[in-house]
Amino acid sequence: MSCILHIETSTNVCSVAVSQDGAVIFNETDRDGPNHSVKLGVFVDEAMSFTDNHAIPFDAVAVSCGPGSYTGLRIGVSMAKGICYARNLKLLAVPTLELLAVPVLLREQVEEDALICPMLDARRMEVYAGIFDRALHEVRPVSADVVDENTYKEYLDQHPVYFFGNGAAKCMDAIHHPNARLIEGIEPLAKYMMPLAERRMMREQFEDVAYFVPFYLKDFVAKTPKKLL
Repeated sequence: MSCILHIETSTNVCSVAVSQDGAVIFNETDRDGPNHSVKLGVFVDEAMSFTDNHAIPFDAVAVSCGPGSYTGLRIGVSMAKGICYARNLKLLAVPTLELLAVPVLLREQVEEDALICPMLDARRMEVYAGIFDRALHEVRPVSADVVDENTYKEYLDQHPVYFFGNGAAKCMDAIHHPNARLIEGIEPLAKYMMPLAERRMMREQFEDVAYFVPFYLKDFVAKTPKKLL
């Protein structure tokens, strides 16, 4: 197994964790943000001091790669790249919407045939969302959605669909369907990155440290049909 430093800055929450042998051994979270420019460096210093004091060498750095806040992702990825360069470590990118799904799959009783729909808030009734099955296989690609009663109807007609993330609550007034489920209080946190980062580590899905850039929310705008904007 590996020792991985995890960095999550895609929303107003700033969090850093360290995992070793499949367990989280260090975790810090700040919810008073966005304070990424202030808190992230402090948390990373604490994490690295912790591992250095215990003579635990890092194998990789995992960073949440979006979609998410432009400023937050830029700060998180810049920090991750700097550590990779300084310590000659591998870089792992964890999609934010997949990360949001981890606590749901770990803690909630989700039906066997259910789909999950993590959502990040955008303006008005817009969200950035993906649809996955319980194994985190992509059922529908991540996209920018303007939510109304028909946006997810084709999936809701066939399956229970769990909506969560900071964009989900505002959508439930528009989604009137008996198969729609809302899970509140789900955040993308570094401590939940471990299973996704470990899987990428095992598959050697490393990023090019020099050229890697996160998936900013603005990237969706360029790819979204004008009728949705």
